[in-house]
Amino acid sequence: MLVACRRGEPAGCVGLRRLDTCTMELTRMFVRPDARGEGGAVVLLDVAEDTARRLGAHRIRLNTREDLVEARRLYAARGYAEIAAYGDDPLADHWFEKRIRIDPPGLTNTGIVLV
Repeated sequence: MLVACRRGEPAGCVGLRRLDTCTMELTRMFVRPDARGEGGAVVLLDVAEDTARRLGAHRIRLNTREDLVEARRLYAARGYAEIAAYGDDPLADHWFEKRIRIDPPGLTNTGIVLV
């Protein structure tokens, strides 16, 4: 769990959990209403991606609800593409994925990764 602070107070959070050896899931992203519109969600997303990359992930997945229009817009703007449903979250309506580490052509499964 990553926590963002503003003026010394918690303003938002995001969780990461491992789905498999190459995939992390972004979960429970939240920015307090009084802290929204200041770029905190982008910072949380960037730090989560960097953390996942440092933990060896090649991609991040997430799911979200239909009514979270701003969240879906943010994910799309930050390079997340809609994918088929994964998992069994009964509250999820949309599923996204972003590659955060690209294996060079011909070097897949060699252990060599460009970042």
